[in-house]
Amino acid sequence: MLALGAPGASAEPATASPPPLVAADFHEFDEALAEIGRLLFYDRVLSGNRNISCGACHHHDLASGDGLALGVGEGGEGIGPKRTTGRDAARIEKRVPRNAPALFNLGARDIRVLFHDGRLSIDDIFGNGFNSPAEEYLPDGLKGILAAQALFPLTSETEMAGNPEENKVAGAAYDRIDHVWPLLVERVRAIPEYVEMFGRADPSIRSAGDLTIAHIANALGDFINGEWRVTDSAFDRFLGGDTAALSTPALAGMELFYGKAGCAACHSGKLMSDQEFHALALPHFGPGRTRLFDPYVRDVGRMAESNRLEDAYRFRTPMLRNVELTGPWGHNGAYATLEGIVRHHLDPLLSLRAWTPEMVQLPADERLAEVDFIALQDRRERARLESRVDIAPVALSDSEVGDLIAFLKALTGSADGRLGRPDQVPSGLPVD
Repeated sequence: MLALGAPGASAEPATASPPPLVAADFHEFDEALAEIGRLLFYDRVLSGNRNISCGACHHHDLASGDGLALGVGEGGEGIGPKRTTGRDAARIEKRVPRNAPALFNLGARDIRVLFHDGRLSIDDIFGNGFNSPAEEYLPDGLKGILAAQALFPLTSETEMAGNPEENKVAGAAYDRIDHVWPLLVERVRAIPEYVEMFGRADPSIRSAGDLTIAHIANALGDFINGEWRVTDSAFDRFLGGDTAALSTPALAGMELFYGKAGCAACHSGKLMSDQEFHALALPHFGPGRTRLFDPYVRDVGRMAESNRLEDAYRFRTPMLRNVELTGPWGHNGAYATLEGIVRHHLDPLLSLRAWTPEMVQLPADERLAEVDFIALQDRRERARLESRVDIAPVALSDSEVGDLIAFLKALTGSADGRLGRPDQVPSGLPVD
């Protein structure tokens, strides 16, 4: 989402543009671990039913995303907009509740919170350096927040684990979250190529028994850190002193972004995100992240993690490098075009009331279609959503909207990745 209106009743005055984003702004990574992580990222061995990899929803061909509003995780078939909800007994039971976020620049040193609702953050509340869904059960030895993040899709029923009656991994997730990881470690330990590669990367790993989930998470984290960095967009070149890097419309859009449109009130700093949470009244649909005690389908965003009423329907401000490539846009992919999400920010309530289900891209499934838009039809839930909006309307002409979009497109840089997708993986399973 793009914060075009500043929080409060009126747009903020112009905000200075940041310094350029450079290599020193990122954590260092181990080259050998990154190569192992690349293989694990595309290896289905880390999923409960061995039928999906991280790369299915964060693919090199799809700008580190999946091109869908709401993902189709474990049980689905295919990649990107052509992905289906599966066949026969393997068909998915529900969609992934939120949009698969892009992975660009996640290795930046300034990042302190991840996921749309911020359920993973740097915090020593549990004595392990992180506030996470694993609480005190998060394993020791993690290199940083990116390694910690890699652990949680492995435990998700809709993303990678599958249903409890299908495999032991999914069943373990219902017992206790950290019971999942030893089962996956055993799978990796049984593949000699992985053990050998880890041993070469880390002399302390002398045998399969020395390999832990932390080693696997660190490899995945180092791969993501080194793979998807964007510091070469036209905007970055402009910040570095190349005054000819931006077109005339993009320059006008930059002035709007840091001025009248108020975007930089939330999309601030080198990463173009304040890493805070804001309510934008995006249309609600899909299964949501409904809590056990919720009597109906909904997604209250940050409030589900903080338990603070003022956080209702707030979601994390995303970074904007390569935003042109990372649609559909919004925490649930509500808009299939960049212009659509931009215009939503200009007047959230007006856009919410004008939004229709035909505007969203969801892989067809007659079973899921019956419940996809139940939340949207809930009059009381709509009223609650509309009551929580943190940005004020901003009046821009069509020409100014065009200029703003030209600036957002000037944030596009490297998108293909550094190492790329492997052709095969050590488990011998198919590569997504």
